[in-house]
Amino acid sequence: MHDVILITDEKGRRYLARPENSTIEVSGLGTISSQKLMESISKGFIEVGRRKLRVRPASLEDIISVIERKAQTLTGKDIAMIMHYCDIRSGSIVIEGGAGSGALSIALLSRVRPGGKVVTYELRRDFAEVARRNVKLASLAEDWVLKIGDICGPIDERGADAFIVDIPNPWDSVRTAEEVLRIGGHFCAFVPNMNQLEKVVRELGKRKFEDVRSYEVLQREMVIHDGGVRPSFEMLGHTGYLTFARRTI
Repeated sequence: MHDVILITDEKGRRYLARPENSTIEVSGLGTISSQKLMESISKGFIEVGRRKLRVRPASLEDIISVIERKAQTLTGKDIAMIMHYCDIRSGSIVIEGGAGSGALSIALLSRVRPGGKVVTYELRRDFAEVARRNVKLASLAEDWVLKIGDICGPIDERGADAFIVDIPNPWDSVRTAEEVLRIGGHFCAFVPNMNQLEKVVRELGKRKFEDVRSYEVLQREMVIHDGGVRPSFEMLGHTGYLTFARRTI
């Protein structure tokens, strides 16, 4: 991801650029010299016409916050939980259900390198195309397989380390997860409401899974001033519920 550049204009609007050819077209900014952009990183800014724009290497958070959106994306607080409880690391083989706009795919791909792979199933071609563009922009497409298909139906993969779904009916994917995951492999489902949460937990209880746990993550920033610190009055509250489980014998 270090060859992806974040550009910020005078009004705080942010753009992503990936220097590939001699010039690049940045939506909203126009054409920029790739060489000039790369040379500007050490200075922290680039001059485009009469404009002075801030530049820096894009982080994972930068990329996910700026990518094109077709579907709602998972937030950093939920992605971090998924990475931790699904033990995503270099070499992990991950099966993902629901590409959305590609935010989770990008996060997973940033962690499984080198030697790992992410296989994503998506039913909707329009979502898949947006996710494909975003993953390509993040320079992470090399270890990614995108398939148009149903994660709940029979799939070819076996021996996966993690099976992660963000779909309306995750309970229908539990049987597939049971077949696909290695012993000790990790299951995760993200759902927005409690009825879905209950159904997926009940289905996990009927199959070869253990250590079933569900969480909601709330995030609140601290406001710090000279002589005083307080929690922000605004909080990133409910986005969804995460259910985790381990494949057993």
